Amino acid sequence: MRLLFASLLILSIIKVFAQDAHIEINSQVWKPFIKSFNENNTATFTALHSKDAVRSPRVAKTIWNRDNCNKRQSAGDLEDKKQNRKRTLELHLTESIVKGDLAFDVGVYRTSYLLLDGKTENYYGRFHVVMRKEKGVWKILIDTDSSEGGTIGEKDFLAVNAMKRHF
Repeated sequence: MRLLFASLLILSIIKVFAQDAHIEINSQVWKPFIKSFNENNTATFTALHSKDAVRSPRVAKTIWNRDNCNKRQSAGDLEDKKQNRKRTLELHLTESIVKGDLAFDVGVYRTSYLLLDGKTENYYGRFHVVMRKEKGVWKILIDTDSSEGGTIGEKDFLAVNAMKRHF
């Protein structure tokens, strides 16, 4: 009986720590990630990434380090501002694993662009992100995404309800 009680207590404690980590990740990574992306704020967006960050947009078949990613993000932010395009990123997480100072999130995103003519263009994809806690703060270490050959769409985005961690 004591063993059962001890096991349940340990499982409860682990669950609480995992929930705390998810709350930290949401506030330290995902919410500012979305906000900085939507506001074309390259500096804040880049600061969310580890100095060791690696990004791989799989459709482009390339890999960037943090500096390359920063240059690409900056160019995209400037172009959106120049074209007066408003973009909105939404993330729906499907899987999340936290173990110590490492975390792994998977989900589906929708990026919507409001164009000058009033039309909206939507883009979808699946993302995989590895995060590492550095000096007490969660940072993005590895970020990859893909539309998986254009097979990810609105139905996939809307179907994601398993974790209810929508931002």
